[in-house]
Amino acid sequence: MKSREIHLTAYPKGQPTADTFKLAEAEIPAPGEGEVLVVNKWLSVDPYMRGRMSGVRTYIDPFALGAPMDGGAVGQVEASNHPDFAKGDWVMSMHGWREAYVANGKGLQKLDTTHIAPEDYLGIAGLTGMTAYVGLKRIIDLKADESVWISAGAGAVGSAAIQFSKAMGAQVVATAGGSDKVDYCLSIGADAAVDYKAAENLAKAVKEANGGGVNGYFENVGGTHWTAALEVLKQYGRIAACGMIQRYNDAGAQPLPDNLTNIVAKSLKIQGFIVSDHFDMMPDFISDLGQWMAAGKVTSRNTVKQGIENMPAAFLGLFTGENTGKMLVKL
Repeated sequence: MKSREIHLTAYPKGQPTADTFKLAEAEIPAPGEGEVLVVNKWLSVDPYMRGRMSGVRTYIDPFALGAPMDGGAVGQVEASNHPDFAKGDWVMSMHGWREAYVANGKGLQKLDTTHIAPEDYLGIAGLTGMTAYVGLKRIIDLKADESVWISAGAGAVGSAAIQFSKAMGAQVVATAGGSDKVDYCLSIGADAAVDYKAAENLAKAVKEANGGGVNGYFENVGGTHWTAALEVLKQYGRIAACGMIQRYNDAGAQPLPDNLTNIVAKSLKIQGFIVSDHFDMMPDFISDLGQWMAAGKVTSRNTVKQGIENMPAAFLGLFTGENTGKMLVKL
């Protein structure tokens, strides 16, 4: 069978463009002994993929040029010669950015879609939700009587973090770009939300919105948000540094904030994290998420584009704020 796939054509400097990607076609063989043929149904695009387009290794290898890219994917087994998989099984893999593939079963996770939609395993019930959970539970160590600022609150990780924080009993202030996204943050439980695009002074706007400073800050944006957070955090505040999307496409180094002395003056704790270093928390995450979803405290929302050919547009849309919730591509 034929499968279309996306290749990276060059390592971009600054903002990637449509020319950074190429739509190609490959012939997929029939599965051999111990192999399965999977047809992807849902593909994920995520901000971390920008780092893999740099041509150098960060915490993960870069994408190879002229070869199919990879990323989170959910699909169904079309044919199987593997004892653990049958035709029709839903599976999750890192064989994204393509319509179909043959695999030997390693790295495939069979999914239970009885109570969770297949696509949600790429979002709220997958690594996206797990990232929010780790940042709040382990890195910030958020307590029920504390307050937390969630940046990029209408994004995939941010919207999960808002709901998880409220389920944990905390007070939440969120920031997002545009009135529609602010309304969405409020609709999923944020006690207050600020349109950072309309705020003349972001730190002042956040403080006024939540009635003072915050104990924790979930960092998704960086740049101007980072600078503001150092003003908004209370004494002994904690930062979970998850992503800094405002800086991912910078062509060169940017000047440091001029208020870094607040780190010392306020005795702030700052820790970056990669979710794959915290998979020991997976059982607790699944247990808590199941209880929260059953109680109606957590819901999911996705922004969906159609077709493999729109993978690049979906990815680039992450940097212009096109998504509310998780950005996915449906095949």
